Amino acid sequence: MTHGNSLPDAPRDPTGGTNGASAHGARRRAQDLAGLLRLWFGVADDVSRRAYALTGFGLMLFKYLAEAGATAVFAGTFLSPLDFLNPLLTERRSVLEPGPEWLPWAIVFWTLPFVWIAFSMSLRRAADAGMSPWIGLLVLVPVVNLVVMLLLAIMPAARGPHWTRSKEVTAGVHRLRSAVLGVAVGLGIALGMVGIGVYAFHTYGASLFYATPLVMGAVSAFIYNRPHAQSLGSSIGVAALSVSCAGLALLLFALEGAICILMLAPLGMGLAVIGGVAGKALADYTRNGRYLIPPLILLLPVLCGAESLYRPATEFQVTTEIVVDAPPETVWKHVVSFPDLPPPDEWYFRLGIACPERARITGSGVGAVRYCEFTTGTFVEPITAWDEPRRLAFDVTDQPPPMFELSPYRDLHPPHLHGVLVSTRGEFQLDPLPGGRTRLTGRTWYRFDMRPQGYWTLWSDLFIHRIHLRVLRHIARLAEGEGGRR
Repeated sequence: MTHGNSLPDAPRDPTGGTNGASAHGARRRAQDLAGLLRLWFGVADDVSRRAYALTGFGLMLFKYLAEAGATAVFAGTFLSPLDFLNPLLTERRSVLEPGPEWLPWAIVFWTLPFVWIAFSMSLRRAADAGMSPWIGLLVLVPVVNLVVMLLLAIMPAARGPHWTRSKEVTAGVHRLRSAVLGVAVGLGIALGMVGIGVYAFHTYGASLFYATPLVMGAVSAFIYNRPHAQSLGSSIGVAALSVSCAGLALLLFALEGAICILMLAPLGMGLAVIGGVAGKALADYTRNGRYLIPPLILLLPVLCGAESLYRPATEFQVTTEIVVDAPPETVWKHVVSFPDLPPPDEWYFRLGIACPERARITGSGVGAVRYCEFTTGTFVEPITAWDEPRRLAFDVTDQPPPMFELSPYRDLHPPHLHGVLVSTRGEFQLDPLPGGRTRLTGRTWYRFDMRPQGYWTLWSDLFIHRIHLRVLRHIARLAEGEGGRR
């Protein structure tokens, strides 16, 4: 006796199984995997509270174990659960600093799919519970996200339909008109926030670099999907286009240079995509979503003003070391001062990042003044520790801009070039090694008043580390007799 959904007997294979049963099992596993991927990365399937809770807390545990293992292997440090849950990414620096320079970047890219899963599933779980999909955006807000995730994990499903979608329209004229309007509003939000944040409150905060592209993407995609629903792909495209046009406008209006816009692009585009999904979801889910748009936009300057009232001056440290095939006594004299470095080959120095050229000193001992000349100007460094030939330390009392901005206009000086990244002190440490060698270590301490600091310090650490390497390798060549002859 067979059931209606049973498969006919299949020929057995030599191992005692059946080809048909094996194929059916493979198809079932493939279907299960496809369903899981749709649940995690899709935007259409409903998300029950059970699926949400199991996925959320299961993936959180998996992510923690993976990151703790990576930091233990590559950095030799322990990532505690509190470090993992800490919303201030800069607090992880002490854990990641002993590791290779690519480790923080690897963790950032590793985190992206988890952010998408949390956002996408929260969006649909909120709709499944009868709430606005905008609630899903709160999972991107530190600290608040933990409360929201717990709430969504216990809220029961709403009665009746909850994740409704309008029929997609194919009329090109409606699509183009809505797209242009959405991009225009997004551009207005960007320019308004630059004026308010940078020129009114004098701050480069998370409200400008984090919340603004997110809101731009959401608002532009929402407008694009009203009064007719559009495809998800085109909605994301409109959201990304609004951020791209904002970057181009900043460049053309001489408000920013190309280097900083390119550095912001990965963060801005990622947030625009998330905002685009949220904007389409709101437009599909409710016809009253337009009433939420003005308060959402007005919230941005409020957040910006609040940020300007609390700006802690966190000091960061970058450490770089190499091994020199010469004793400390020989290395020391080239640390104190060194002649011209060869022209840089690295693309980032050629594009305008401050590049060291030479160093000279007046006097000797504590109280002497060292002058380190860069392509953008001169660092003035009064000596605070002179332990020949072991350690040379100095303060930084004057410094040039950290870069020349790429721009169609000459002498572009956006405010962030002055007083946002401030070097405070530095040192060289020389440790003797067996065989007449020296471990040469360079350290720089600096403050960076740009947020989110967890993102921007990835760039500043990278460039300061490259500056260190250029100087340390030049000192090594001089001390080893390579490149030191004129």
